[in-house]
Amino acid sequence: MKEKNDRLLSIDAARGFDMMFIMGMAGIIVALCKLFPEGGDSWLALQMKHVKWEGFRHHDTIFALFLFLSGMTIPFSIGKKISSGQSKSSIVLNILRRGLTLFVLGMIYGGLLKLEFSSFRIPSVLGRIGVAWMIAALLYVFTGKRFQWITAGTILVGYFILLKFCIAPDAPAGAGAFSLEGNIASYIDRLLIPNHIYKQGIYDPEGIVGTIPAVATALLGLFTGRYVKESGDSGNRKTIVMLVAAAIMIVITLIWSRWCPVIKALWTSTFVLAAAAYSLVVFAIFYYLLDVRGCRKGVLFFQVIGLNSITIYMAQRIFDFWGVSEFFLSGLSGLLPAAAGALLLRIGYFAVSWLFLYFLYKKNVFLKV
Repeated sequence: MKEKNDRLLSIDAARGFDMMFIMGMAGIIVALCKLFPEGGDSWLALQMKHVKWEGFRHHDTIFALFLFLSGMTIPFSIGKKISSGQSKSSIVLNILRRGLTLFVLGMIYGGLLKLEFSSFRIPSVLGRIGVAWMIAALLYVFTGKRFQWITAGTILVGYFILLKFCIAPDAPAGAGAFSLEGNIASYIDRLLIPNHIYKQGIYDPEGIVGTIPAVATALLGLFTGRYVKESGDSGNRKTIVMLVAAAIMIVITLIWSRWCPVIKALWTSTFVLAAAAYSLVVFAIFYYLLDVRGCRKGVLFFQVIGLNSITIYMAQRIFDFWGVSEFFLSGLSGLLPAAAGALLLRIGYFAVSWLFLYFLYKKNVFLKV
């Protein structure tokens, strides 16, 4: 086992597993499914796509797992600074800097540098991570455990009440409180940042209001990280506790979803719990294998991705990794049946992305945000 203040290998590996789907694994799985009769309509292929609105698929977990793991790092990174005697003002400045940097990177990802200031998208994945992580981190610095738990619970219950009983004033007749057209969260986003939301539509999956429950996701990660770091329980017991907690969250989600549907685009309270349950299971597996059992075989594959997760997220937006794959493999893929050729190009895309990160890893280059 690592010393308590050390960074857990399992957090980086779990983050690498998560980002693996963003950097091409989801496309590989869909392309692989298309080799079989059910094709893109198979259960596995559909797991690699977001639900249209209500529901829960694997692809809906990626963002939430990343945020959950970001929350987990707080007791390790910030806790270490506190225990070393670093001043609160210095810690707070670092928290604010990181949150603001992620928010700006998110706007750059959304088209800020096109200089179309009247219409560029303000909300973003990185922006939500930055804000939610920042609030959770500040709560960790300035408040105690009890207040943090109360805050998380209040957010979940309060957000449910807001969505359930406050329908959008401009909702069409018959639109439900949790519907695309009728929910109050999207209405507030349209009111506050018109022309700056996703595809200039009627909602933004990373909108302002939905960032509030995302803070609860970060806090649940924080609670998990603190338990793993500070508890005197054995590694085996910690793994069991996390799995039991995940099971409890699933039960609560199944019951509560009768009144509060699981909707990733709104980050509903039930989505928070469902995604947290998934996050706990994923982390518990990596924690048990890597930090409890000490297994290291194959961990480099995930670690390379996890240590530069923000880098690959931005790089795939900026660089043409697909073009590199086509440059090397388009000839060979053209000799294969269409479905097999498409799969080969997808594998090539993933390989180029991973090798890019491996090069940075070997050069000890990491984007520290």
